[in-house]
Amino acid sequence: MSIVTVTDSALMQGERMHVPERLIVAPAAGVFSRLSPESLTADGTLVIAGQSIGLVEGPGTSAPVESPFAGYLMGMLAESGQRLRAGQPVAWLRVA
Repeated sequence: MSIVTVTDSALMQGERMHVPERLIVAPAAGVFSRLSPESLTADGTLVIAGQSIGLVEGPGTSAPVESPFAGYLMGMLAESGQRLRAGQPVAWLRVA
């Protein structure tokens, strides 16, 4: 039996897992607003890395909810007007 140590480079390779789903999470606490339907129409819409899918507005602040991944929107997990905490899942994607 061998001992495996985890290095920073091994952690970076974790994104190459064969799990095709990824979560988009709220960057901060606040009330979620989904983008207008013209911007993000429905499940199955292609989302590119860095694309905003909504906005979280807190006391005196607002932060865009951006996807760190490219993939197809499989569903929204947060509704407009819902209060979120930082790190709470907002949507999920299926990556290629």
